[in-house]
Amino acid sequence: MNRPLQVYLDDAELARLEEWARERGWTKSQAVRVALRALTRPREADPLLAASGMIDGLPEDLSEQFERHLEDTHVAEAGPRYAGKRRSR
Repeated sequence: MNRPLQVYLDDAELARLEEWARERGWTKSQAVRVALRALTRPREADPLLAASGMIDGLPEDLSEQFERHLEDTHVAEAGPRYAGKRRSR
């Protein structure tokens, strides 16, 4: 059985919640439920969350700048040159 919950948010919090929910096509209630589940889930229930903090020396802004740090560590090797067959004329 679902039970009601009343929460008071300031204008900025409400605007962020509405935008976040709208971007995902969710209602505000759905967004709050998802956030609540994520924040209260036991660490052992989420393998990724359980791994959190296992690696020392990561940049402090890794979560905010993940793509940039990933690109900084990516080393691309040149692939083999394609030697197609030459056509005789």
